[in-house]
Amino acid sequence: MRSAWLVGLAGMALAASAGAADYPWQPERPITIIVPWGAGGATDQVTRVTAGVLEDELGQSVVVVNQPGASGSVGTKSGWDAERDGYTWVAGAPKQLGTYKLLGQFDTWIEDWRVYTTVTNVPLVSVHPDTPYQTIDQLLEAMREQTISVATAGAGSSGHAAIEGIKGATGIDYRHVTYDGGNPAVIATVGGETEVTTQLASEQAEMIRGGRLRPLAVVGDQSLEIEGYGSIPPITEALEEPLPVLSTAFGLFIPEQGMPPELFETLDQIWAEVIPESEELRDYALSKGALFCRPPATPRSRP
Repeated sequence: MRSAWLVGLAGMALAASAGAADYPWQPERPITIIVPWGAGGATDQVTRVTAGVLEDELGQSVVVVNQPGASGSVGTKSGWDAERDGYTWVAGAPKQLGTYKLLGQFDTWIEDWRVYTTVTNVPLVSVHPDTPYQTIDQLLEAMREQTISVATAGAGSSGHAAIEGIKGATGIDYRHVTYDGGNPAVIATVGGETEVTTQLASEQAEMIRGGRLRPLAVVGDQSLEIEGYGSIPPITEALEEPLPVLSTAFGLFIPEQGMPPELFETLDQIWAEVIPESEELRDYALSKGALFCRPPATPRSRP
């Protein structure tokens, strides 16, 4: 009986690791994903969902570590400087890999990384419910006449790009209040530290459903449906000037140079076959007002 029990247990163990055995790269210890922003923000949320999918496929733990600072450049550089053995990755928005060098934070470009995207988010203009603004037109009119505080995740963040885009299209001004991530920026507005936030829909959705934020507009040209709340109109309905596209893709980054080729072969396969069919990611996108893309990886040949 005992030997039969041991055989059965061994069979279950083999079944549990079968997914990992199908891939060229088979990790032998836990993988670390550095989120270079605070806990609870858009990057942190979708990375934790993605980590669960990857654990099932690779048969290893995927540990998410928050390391915020300097608009995400601190954690991203930690991932860059880590040993190139395939066990340390970074999460975030690929567009940030094109801004760190411009801002003098970190000497890198997006071409230095292999990028695997999962979802796309759009910013929202939302206000504290106690403010008098019921429409985006009312808020913009007030911002032309007085200085109103806006919470974002810092220079170069999606929220910052959104309010700067609005400023460029309307001529309004604002007082920029920065935080170590999208979730702290949203919480600051919920708590009354600022009147407005322009962070991503996925970071605001729960507070909007709970009536703790009032969404006025999507920073884009299409309305957005948030499950449990309803439709939010596009800001373009209130603008005369065009607004740049401000949607933000999210995913994982891995330095191209020095990594095991089998790692990229494995992730290319997972992103082609598993990620596009993930119910976990699809459910996340629906609940958070995000767009679940069926995104390809961005493989490149490097010498």
